[in-house]
Amino acid sequence: MIPADLRFRDDELADEPAVSLDAFLDQDDAASVRIEGGDDVRRLIPVLERVRLVEIDFPRFRDGRGYSSARILREAGYTGELKATGDVLVDQLLFMRRCGFDSFAPDHPIAPAVAQRALEAYDLVYQQAADDAVPVWKLRHG
Repeated sequence: MIPADLRFRDDELADEPAVSLDAFLDQDDAASVRIEGGDDVRRLIPVLERVRLVEIDFPRFRDGRGYSSARILREAGYTGELKATGDVLVDQLLFMRRCGFDSFAPDHPIAPAVAQRALEAYDLVYQQAADDAVPVWKLRHG
């Protein structure tokens, strides 16, 4: 079962389309922003309190800039929805989740059971990330 805090193609905010970063910063009433590969997500930090949804696009699965953008936002205190869109592959879900993504809109559908197996593939982690998982080295050394 997919954890309750993870969503695929959530239409809750469908009537509130995400706008580009520049458009978001120029508007006072926008609440959803779309981050493209070359955008500097740090420009959002001063206005995080008015952001409800951040969509981070993955134009190709091998483009890792979205992971950095997600982690920057979570470390800056962003608590709203963080959605990975585009070329999102099932084997990336666990790592995206660790970087702070809580919803996904992949170009190609992923079956919920397959997604669940991917998210539960590893019980232990080796690095600290944006999630609350305790690295195994910390568990060993108290």
